[in-house]
Amino acid sequence: MTSDHCVKESDHETTARCLKRLKRSLYPWMLIDFTENGVSRQNNPVFEANPGGAPCNVLSMLSKLGEKTAFIGKVGKDFFGEQLIKAVTEVGINADNLYMDTEIHTTLALVHTASNGDRDFSFYRNPGADMALTEAEIPEKLIGDTKVFHFGTLSMTHEGVRAATKKAVQIAKDAGAVLSFDPNLRPPLWKSMEEAHEQVAYGLSQCDVLKISDNELQWFTGEEEFDRGIEQLRRQYQIPMILLSMGREGSRAYYQRLCVEVAPFLQENTVETTGAGDTFCACCLHYILKYGLDNFDSERLTEMLRFANAAAAIITTRKGALRVMPSLAEVQTLLADMQ
Repeated sequence: MTSDHCVKESDHETTARCLKRLKRSLYPWMLIDFTENGVSRQNNPVFEANPGGAPCNVLSMLSKLGEKTAFIGKVGKDFFGEQLIKAVTEVGINADNLYMDTEIHTTLALVHTASNGDRDFSFYRNPGADMALTEAEIPEKLIGDTKVFHFGTLSMTHEGVRAATKKAVQIAKDAGAVLSFDPNLRPPLWKSMEEAHEQVAYGLSQCDVLKISDNELQWFTGEEEFDRGIEQLRRQYQIPMILLSMGREGSRAYYQRLCVEVAPFLQENTVETTGAGDTFCACCLHYILKYGLDNFDSERLTEMLRFANAAAAIITTRKGALRVMPSLAEVQTLLADMQ
């Protein structure tokens, strides 16, 4: 085990500080999530068109926390593409490099929600406009100026956008940005899970910060026990900080020889878990920007995870994610209530 022990949370105060606004860009995956919202008079399910996509959800939360954000990607020149551009700009994300494709429609997903808030997805993306981003459309200056560059595998499911993603990653790496990676595994979008494994391995080989869910960790490493799976990743990829989300079991941060675990803030009025992991990830990046990747100890890791868990808990009480991210004041209120 690379960590001496996994320390569970103790009570720490979370303090708010004035933050310097820093630029970062989050990479292409934007779509419309059709989320279940009751039934019609004919007893048919009613779906609400919510703007979403993991990287944009992360950006939205970062914007809510006062950070300067920008998105790179592509939507269709259609009604849904216009809705997405409007939503992105409304929440304060720079959309100068959000392109519209005149031939391919915006990617859609139907989100089926279980009684416990967990989800299942049906995607309409064969092809989708997000897959059409090219290497030529990658804004080198924007990425060169960024402090944190966040990416996932959903922009690596097909060759063209995969090449664009890897070009952007290399630019960010050469510029000295902190690279953040979330596998965000969606099996229906891959030709094979072998290909998915290969592209996740690429992301792991590039990142400084990894946000990974418990089931993704078990799938990739083949280890059921979390510490053993993390040990395998750290030994092979030397990732400075690994953030493990465990759903109803809370979260962990693995950093240097430290492992810190914090319990979740379970909500009685949870309606769905859409965006919870993205909200959690954004809050952790917010702390990394505040302190720098080299300046964490057990107390600071605990504070970060408590803040991130609280924000993630709030988003589970709302339909959708991008437009309804919690404010700093809301997170602080929940933390105070849970003292």
